Amino acid sequence: MTTTPAMLDELLLQQQQYFAKHPIPSAAERRHSLDLLKSALLKHQDALTQAINQDYGNRSLTEFKIGELLTCIEQIKYYQKHLSRWMRPSKRRIGILHQPASGYVSYEPYGVIGIITPWNYPLVLSMGPLICALAAGNVAMVKLSGASMHFGKVLKSALAEVFLPSQVAVIYGDDISEHFGKLPFDKLIFTGSSAVGRIVMQQAAANLTPVLLELGGKSPAIVHESMPMADAAERLAFGKLWNAGQTCVAPDHLYLPRGKLDEFIDCYQKQIVKMYPTLAKNPDYTSIIHARQYDKLQQLLTDAATKGATIIHINPANDGDEMLKDIRKIPPTIVHGVSDEMLIMQQEIFGPILPIIEYDDIDQVIHTINQGDRPLALYYFDYNKQRGDYIRQWTHSGHFGQNGVVTHVAQDDLPFGGVGASGMGKYHGPEGFYSFSHARSVMITPKFFGLRLILPPFASKFALTWIERLFLR
Repeated sequence: MTTTPAMLDELLLQQQQYFAKHPIPSAAERRHSLDLLKSALLKHQDALTQAINQDYGNRSLTEFKIGELLTCIEQIKYYQKHLSRWMRPSKRRIGILHQPASGYVSYEPYGVIGIITPWNYPLVLSMGPLICALAAGNVAMVKLSGASMHFGKVLKSALAEVFLPSQVAVIYGDDISEHFGKLPFDKLIFTGSSAVGRIVMQQAAANLTPVLLELGGKSPAIVHESMPMADAAERLAFGKLWNAGQTCVAPDHLYLPRGKLDEFIDCYQKQIVKMYPTLAKNPDYTSIIHARQYDKLQQLLTDAATKGATIIHINPANDGDEMLKDIRKIPPTIVHGVSDEMLIMQQEIFGPILPIIEYDDIDQVIHTINQGDRPLALYYFDYNKQRGDYIRQWTHSGHFGQNGVVTHVAQDDLPFGGVGASGMGKYHGPEGFYSFSHARSVMITPKFFGLRLILPPFASKFALTWIERLFLR
């Protein structure tokens, strides 16, 4: 059944009415909601796995269960464990002139949360924000990408078994994307490209809806000359090829010390042979989501080759080009000799393609990174902590990782999000709870009203004299 704008409007009204009757759920109620979510995901895990594989054509099932399902289950447990403590009011200091009043901050739900999710990780990027929203006491409406039609159908059915639509609703398809962004949510989170993020923010501004934007960008990796190339290649290959590079925090391009190129390429090739000895019939090597993204990646490679770059495809079993094309698999690819004029250095890649830039001076690399948009992640490979601290202190990014890539997203206690063009706001960790909570200030004045001493008419008061003597000096 196709979801219409009118149906979205009605669904929003139902959620607003439900929230009005349940404005501040107890800790026990929130844990129960999270229990229901966990049980639904575990019960339908096989159906969800099959559905996402159907959407992709071939999605690594192990990657899905480890990177998405397990991450969600662990996040639920984390929030269940800590939310009571986070819910406690935070006592605050009240100025001496206003004594004996008391004050505190109460962390309360916003209301109805809108969640817009991309196709690359449809479970973890929809359920991650939903977990935060439910832990904070909200209701939510989840919008999945049109590229996740099979997955969306299964997820909608699974959650409908445990939640009323007025509590948690799942919508999928592209035909209602524009209207969804225009709904007057109490808060909206969007995960996707920077270009679309700007549109979503403009739509939300019409309703003064606060937004949390988790965007993309070109996340660079830097290898120091002292780093063993085999170690760097192993970790970069893992992060670059997980989900065939269709990951917002995947290392986008690599800065390599001049003179280390051949050694790195050799190590990278050996690592890929170990991880993916075949490509075409290998269920562990994920396909590109659809023909449009596949064609975009091929265009990036053609443009780079035309402008002088060297292209190295790593195809261990020499699977035929036509065979790979039919199933939308692109071999792990190195591109070196790149320049700023190439599209591959201008656009977020989102595929198993690694451009390499050789450098002579690491401070110049820092300067180049700082001249561009602030990335979602910045990775540095060097076992020296002091040099790592130097890189971190002189750059800006949503996340800084030393000697590791991508896995920070799965850490329950670490906030996740970008900065500048790569996003605004954070979720995961306690930051996730507070991002979906309204920090409401509360001040209680007792029967004794101390300010009576300084009420007008001021000419008859002597309090100002003492204020000046005690505080204004």
